[in-house]
Amino acid sequence: MLEKIKATSNYIQEQTSFKPQIGIILGTGLGGLVNEIDIQHVLDYESIPNFPLSTVDGHSGRLILGELSGKKVIAMQGRFHYYEGYDFKQITFPVRVMKNLGVNHLFVSNASGSLNPDFRVGDIMMLNDHINLFNGHPLIGKNYDELGPRFPDMSKVYDQTLRSKAHLIARANHIDLKEGVYVGVTGPTYETPAEYKFFRIIGGDCVGMSTVPEVIVARHMGMTCFGISIITDSGVPGEITEISHEEVQEVAMNAEPDMTLIIKKTIEAVNL
Repeated sequence: MLEKIKATSNYIQEQTSFKPQIGIILGTGLGGLVNEIDIQHVLDYESIPNFPLSTVDGHSGRLILGELSGKKVIAMQGRFHYYEGYDFKQITFPVRVMKNLGVNHLFVSNASGSLNPDFRVGDIMMLNDHINLFNGHPLIGKNYDELGPRFPDMSKVYDQTLRSKAHLIARANHIDLKEGVYVGVTGPTYETPAEYKFFRIIGGDCVGMSTVPEVIVARHMGMTCFGISIITDSGVPGEITEISHEEVQEVAMNAEPDMTLIIKKTIEAVNL
C-alpha cells in the first residue's frame, strides 16, 4: 500500500507540481462546486496509477486541482462506493494520496435519506457524528504506523470548530442548516421502511451509502474532517415514497447552491 500511495502521489506531482492544502470529495449531483474552483489542473481517474474508476451516474471521475476561497484544493469529482464492487482499501485510497500530497483538511459531501421527522427533502445537514453499518472496515488488516495508529480514537470525528463556523455562515446567509448523525450503509438498494425505523432507533438522522470509510481513514491519518449532506428523500414513517437515482440527483442539484456556499465560506475560514 505504501508503495502505491507514493507512486500515485509522485505521478500527480509530476503532472501538476501542485501542493494542495484541502481535499474535497463531491457526492451524487454535487459536482457543481467545481465551477467555483479556479482550476489549474484536471486529471481523469483512468489516467492516474492505482486509482479506481467511478461507475455511478452523476460522478464524473476527475481529479480537480486549483484554488477555492484562497486555498489550494484537490477535489474528487466523483467518489467510489462499496456497492460498485470496490473494497474499502480502494474506496479510501484517494484520501491516503491526498494526505501524502500534504492535505490536512478533508471536506466530504453526499446525498442522503432523512430519518429525522424535523428534516425535509432539500434540507442541508452537517454531520456531527456517524454510525458505521458497512459490513466491513477500511482499517482491517495490517496497520502501517507511517499512516496512523492501530487503534485510532473516533470520539471527535467531525471538527467542532469548522461546524461552528458553518453554522455562523449559514445563519448569515439565511440558510436553515441542520445537524445530525449520518448512518453509513452499503447499498445499492434504498432502505426498507423497517430499516429506516431501525436506523432512527439507533440514533441516526440520515442514511447514505458513502462518506464513512473515507472519513475513518482521514481520521486515522490525523486529518480534520467536515461532512455535509443534502437530504434527497425521506425515510420518516408516513413520508416514505418510491425513489430513484434520477430523483436523488435532481433534489441534490436544486439544493447544491446553498451547500456550495457553505463549503466555500467554511474553507475560507480554515486556519492552515
